Amino acid sequence: MLMTGRYGTRTGFEFTPTPDGMGRILDLFYNDGTRTHKLLNIDDAGVTPVPFKDQGLPTSEITLAEVLKPAGYHAMHIGKWHLGQSKRFAPLAQGFDESLNLEGLLHIPADDPNAVNAKLPFDPIDQFLWARGQYAASFNGGEKFAPKGYLADYYTDEAIKAIGANRNRPFLLYLAHWSIHSPLQASKDDFDALSEIKDHRLRVYAAMVRALDRSVGRVLKSLEENGLAENTVVVFSSDNGAPGYIGLPDVNKPYRGWKLTYFEGGIRVPLFVKWPGHIQPGTRSDALVSHLDLLPTAAAAAGASLPTDRTIDGVNLLPLLQAGAAPAAPRVIFWRDGHYQAVQVAGWKLQTAERPKKDWLFNLNEDPTERKNLAAEMPDKVAELKELIAKHNATQRAPLFPAAGEMPVTIDKTLEQPATEDDEYIYWPG
Repeated sequence: MLMTGRYGTRTGFEFTPTPDGMGRILDLFYNDGTRTHKLLNIDDAGVTPVPFKDQGLPTSEITLAEVLKPAGYHAMHIGKWHLGQSKRFAPLAQGFDESLNLEGLLHIPADDPNAVNAKLPFDPIDQFLWARGQYAASFNGGEKFAPKGYLADYYTDEAIKAIGANRNRPFLLYLAHWSIHSPLQASKDDFDALSEIKDHRLRVYAAMVRALDRSVGRVLKSLEENGLAENTVVVFSSDNGAPGYIGLPDVNKPYRGWKLTYFEGGIRVPLFVKWPGHIQPGTRSDALVSHLDLLPTAAAAAGASLPTDRTIDGVNLLPLLQAGAAPAAPRVIFWRDGHYQAVQVAGWKLQTAERPKKDWLFNLNEDPTERKNLAAEMPDKVAELKELIAKHNATQRAPLFPAAGEMPVTIDKTLEQPATEDDEYIYWPG
């Protein structure tokens, strides 16, 4: 969505690319007889998987890098990509001129003297990451190599070098940090700086946040030192809320839910935009916006043209950012992962699922933390919003590859907390 300004369901990139055999590995660790709800494996559904090398964002899609290129922008990528591992899906094939790509899963070697690890014995994903994890990067599709130091700091060092090397021409720098992401690893310096936090896992998590915060500060300082601060648009955001599978119950409070769910804890994220001389410092807005909007907004700021041969789902946010102008009509945003779907408009949000077969309707204007499900009381509103979903789905396409399986996610408990039949849950296909 960020790279194309289009829904993943419009491009066919609906599910997360998943390594071959991962479903069977998770099944081995997860379905041990102690879980209230079983993990559903693609093999059990009789669906033919697509090889990992063939899972990716189609190259027919036009990325942010490709939109900005005709306007003279040099495009650089640092960090996570996750839009396909084969060369035909890689950043260099999708409009980027340079790419320092995440090739492993570790933030630092687990046995490094400067590493502080927090392993999660209750989480099968964490066990997979530690078992298969590497500490590796590659440049422009070349051989893998071991980065230098803690990953967030290494990426920041390289981002600062990139800023300095390109200060005399327009550039796009997509800095996609692996923090904050499992496996939970911090540098010893950051961990030691937070001695007031007694819980080891929470302290590692907070130390990872500290490293990311330091990165933002260093990048902004580099723009100032290179004389670019006044003429650079800086956007800071996150892809999702924190997951329940790290076992930290308060990280998304006051909101319910986790990454993988469409509750606010999973999808409500920060969006900060800095552009001196164009956006007044301290400007705030409660308008509903999306990562879909970043491509058309960046294009407008750079004077670049949007593609005219396809639907762009995002909107240009500059009028909102610069003048606080609210959209003329209520914004409608959709989410879909297979049977689990959602829509939000004018403060109303409906989530609907087949497993479990259930609807959740919330009035976020009055109940932003989603405590009162109004679905049973307001069937007409449920029907109205389901009709919006149906009309939207009619314009989307089938997924290019199936989900590897479906993971149960308890909405109000972490994975570490034993679930009961009374707990609300969803099944996330991914």
